[in-house]
Amino acid sequence: MPEGDTIHHAANRIRPVLEGRVPDEIATPHPRFGADRWPDRLGGRAVEEVSAHGKHLFLRFEGDLTIHSHLRMTGSWGVFEPGRRWHRSARRAWLVITSGDTKVVEFDGPVLELITETRRRFDRRLTMLGPDILAADFDEQRFLARLREDDPTRPIGDALLDQRTIAGIGNLWKCEACFGTEIDPWRPAGSVSDDEALGLVRWTRPRMQESARTGRQDTFKVIYGLTGRPCPRCGTLVEQRGQWDDNRPTYWCPGCQR
Repeated sequence: MPEGDTIHHAANRIRPVLEGRVPDEIATPHPRFGADRWPDRLGGRAVEEVSAHGKHLFLRFEGDLTIHSHLRMTGSWGVFEPGRRWHRSARRAWLVITSGDTKVVEFDGPVLELITETRRRFDRRLTMLGPDILAADFDEQRFLARLREDDPTRPIGDALLDQRTIAGIGNLWKCEACFGTEIDPWRPAGSVSDDEALGLVRWTRPRMQESARTGRQDTFKVIYGLTGRPCPRCGTLVEQRGQWDDNRPTYWCPGCQR
């Protein structure tokens, strides 16, 4: 699943193309949008803001209308200048916004909807989100409060994935954060001190910020996917097991993550 840094990177690429401009064309080639008349409803309206919160991306138009996207496991955003080949088939494009000679395309997004700002403010999926780890004004104390409101027996690795606690961290960053701070991802969250919890966030945040800027998430992969191979820090063989209710694959070193 694309994580918060991937979504912020997409927003950073889309923003200079669309923000403050009236798109030349808006197309919804996928059949599911045929009755919604998005091109008619959005035609002639300027894009006032392109923003992201955690794994959610928003294109806010004039007149109280916002396109909301969540890519889940299958979706992808792309920005294509003239001559640049699309990275997926045109048949998989759900939304195509043309501005000048550049196209902004959303492919295969399970959540792609046109909502009003009023609905956005009262939508529980969005209002329940925790603080965005990539936000300029990230609130550490709010993160700690959300963490302590959760089940204290929940493994800290899984707790970091709960978007109600902190928005933007996904499975890759969960594994890398726990490895980087030498914390066992299976430790109950209640046994992780506030300093340790903040240490996880402070380790992760600048790396995600850099990934959001460059789009090079793989640069920060150290332990993710290394099942059965020596730990790059202590040489113990890396283990992998599904974690908690969603059974997300968790990679950790039993030698140095205690």
